Amino acid sequence: MGDGSVQDNIWPLPKFYFSVKWGSDTAVNFQEVTGLETETQIIEYRHGNSKTFSPIKMPGLAKVGNVTMKKGIFVNDNKFWDWYDKIKLNTIARITVIVSLLDQTGAPKMTWTLNNAWPTKITGTDLKSDGNEVAVESIEIAYETIAIAAA
Repeated sequence: MGDGSVQDNIWPLPKFYFSVKWGSDTAVNFQEVTGLETETQIIEYRHGNSKTFSPIKMPGLAKVGNVTMKKGIFVNDNKFWDWYDKIKLNTIARITVIVSLLDQTGAPKMTWTLNNAWPTKITGTDLKSDGNEVAVESIEIAYETIAIAAA
């Protein structure tokens, strides 16, 4: 118990050590990922001869939100626009995006797999002549289904 190995299983993982696999790219370095969520819509039903005056609630369709990812702008790095530029009329380049929360050794302990993902919005950095922050751009990604797995 003195080496801390027993306690490794009871502490929550910090959220700052994560990786993103983007289609065929092995990893893209992001500063922030938000919107990893899913919910089930509620269907309310009450039959006509029910003696209770409240509806029955049943699970309906699953619904996922969009994910927003932010990263620094690097020279000659146009990944966001290259992907976004592939949207033509009804043609979309869909990919699988895998977000992994890592432990101290770099091994994934929690993964969110976004299936059939495509870019819906790109936001460039704000520009300030008296600022000293890093230029950060963001991309909003729509996807169809999410799979969540713990290692």
